Amino acid sequence: MNAREEILARVRAALAGAAPPAPVPRDYRRTGTGTEVVALFADRVSDYRAEVHQPAAGGLAAAITGALAQTTTLVVPPDLPPEWLTGFPGTVRRDDPPIPVSDLDAPGVSVLTGCAVAIAETGTIVLDAGPAQGRRALTLVPDHHVCVVHADQIVASVPEGLARLADPTRPLTFISGPSATSDIELDRVEGVHGPRRLDVIIAAT
Repeated sequence: MNAREEILARVRAALAGAAPPAPVPRDYRRTGTGTEVVALFADRVSDYRAEVHQPAAGGLAAAITGALAQTTTLVVPPDLPPEWLTGFPGTVRRDDPPIPVSDLDAPGVSVLTGCAVAIAETGTIVLDAGPAQGRRALTLVPDHHVCVVHADQIVASVPEGLARLADPTRPLTFISGPSATSDIELDRVEGVHGPRRLDVIIAAT
């Protein structure tokens, strides 16, 4: 008997006759949707220093225009709903054909997208390159990202969020606030590896 087998034999002997471990309850997690979950999501996103907007029904276009007040050029996915852009006075560029990275990184450029799902527990937005989301570069290169999240896209927990995805094997982008990092002195720097500014517009459904 080698040392590994001897140790395992002692462990088995010590556990012989012991009661089986009690099951861990899993009913402590929040589930579902609704106003409580939307409020939790808005609170968590605000904690990440993102700007949260909650327009009344019919006010989505105006909220988008307000969030883009400092934007001169707006980049959008090819399939973004045109009614979202009503009232925006600047230049709109649809990503078809794909816009060069150098243009996405230019001053005054913002990107507007939707999302696949949002998770209240962690304040996270999930993108899967589905409808109104575009390719990953659109939300990783520009300095400012405005994301529209419909209230019925917000779920309570990560497992619920993953279950909502049409294809969880697709490349996913998880966004929890503006891109940020801290050095050893805990000095926070934003915009190092993604948008420095994030506006989240929670649209009523």
